[in-house]
Amino acid sequence: MKEGLVIVPYECRCGSSYAPTADRWRCDCGGLLDLPLGAVRWPPRTDVRSMWRYLDAGDLPWRDVTLGEGDTPLVREDRELYLKVEFASPTGSFKDRGAVVLVALARALNASRLVADSSGNAGTAVAAYAARAGVAAEIFVPAGTSEKKLQQIRGHGARVTVVEGSREDTAAAAAARVEESGAFYASHVYNPYFHEGTKTYALEIFEQLGGAVPATLVLPAGNGTLVLGAHRGFAELRAAGLIDRIPRIVAVQSELCAPLAEAWTAGRDEPEPVRPGHTLAEGIAIADPARGSRILVAVEDSHGAFVTVGEDEIAEAHAALAARGLWVEPTGSVSYAAVRRLRAEGSSLVIGGPIVAPLCGSGLKASL
Repeated sequence: MKEGLVIVPYECRCGSSYAPTADRWRCDCGGLLDLPLGAVRWPPRTDVRSMWRYLDAGDLPWRDVTLGEGDTPLVREDRELYLKVEFASPTGSFKDRGAVVLVALARALNASRLVADSSGNAGTAVAAYAARAGVAAEIFVPAGTSEKKLQQIRGHGARVTVVEGSREDTAAAAAARVEESGAFYASHVYNPYFHEGTKTYALEIFEQLGGAVPATLVLPAGNGTLVLGAHRGFAELRAAGLIDRIPRIVAVQSELCAPLAEAWTAGRDEPEPVRPGHTLAEGIAIADPARGSRILVAVEDSHGAFVTVGEDEIAEAHAALAARGLWVEPTGSVSYAAVRRLRAEGSSLVIGGPIVAPLCGSGLKASL
């Protein structure tokens, strides 16, 4: 492989580094792998209208995998609030941004089989792009996953393995399958190349606002893939001297599953596992986020905060969006719920300039 995105090595906090290979998904010390901050492509390419216009993909075979992901609408809801319509993505969620990078990477590394674990949206995205790439896929999901999402995964030809237990149990089962089979682990949690895709969320906002930085990003936070990606995108713009600040990130969790918000309030560097309650926001009900410490650092670097929203607030925000013509799954309404609450409270977190919130997943995929 030549120069480009693919050959950037993985790094671990222990000091080890690794060239990407089909069987590498964690450090030998057991630690998480990261990627160094990259050099942002600016201005973007003019011959591509997908998110790939922002990425220097080298030999990554993205043209054989892409479904036109990215370039989602930024809808002005009122004088200060913009809604990024991520459910307009090919499979109906922002997870397409990261999934296409992982599948293209797997194909470049000659992987013949993919394994992923998901509460739904990441699984449907990986299944779709694996089908596009002609690579076999097995998706592990927790019991209780929306039947519509399961139908979508199976429809793309992936094998579905339902795990009785928590979201963490599901990840453990997927990791065990990877170890026994040698499959490429297309994990939106463990593989940092996923954030190379989700960082384009930030780059699109910067371009769509005419080269301006919003005051606040209000983002859902479960495993934190959008928080980490958005922070990375704006951090690369800052490193390139194109902006002088990262927008404050307000990370939103459900009151019934809020390990990151609890750690933030307590001043801890690491979240502690919680016992989740049953929440409408099932897509962010992550009791023990693997990259929790990194999510906390990203929000702190942005001078942001964590907030939680209750079940009534989620339901009311979902109904309010539907009344405005926007049909999202309940998880997709948590950012809007947080904006409504913070505005009602007169919070300084949503004062001082444009606010951007994503509508992350299509309501057509949810069993409401």
